[in-house]
Amino acid sequence: MSAEATRRASSDASRPPNPMMPLRELVERYRSLAGEFGKPVALAAFQLTAAETERVFSSYDEDYHISRFFHFTQSSGTRFSINGIPVTHVSLDAEIESIL
Repeated sequence: MSAEATRRASSDASRPPNPMMPLRELVERYRSLAGEFGKPVALAAFQLTAAETERVFSSYDEDYHISRFFHFTQSSGTRFSINGIPVTHVSLDAEIESIL
């Protein structure tokens, strides 16, 4: 392996995992499901697999600059584990658009 390839591999290893769905796309999907910011949407409505749902939302939940706009709740419906916490719904604050 070349020195450049080794450098790239080691810097890639230190990056946080890619959530697989860009934040802008997630917010657009949320808005189409909720109709407006602040309304809870079932995580199952995003039509991702359970593993994808947990990976995407957990990844964004780990980033303070993003997670402060996410509000997870648990009510009736399919439960997902977001960073070890069982949740069914998410709502987003309109201010999330300031970081898109």
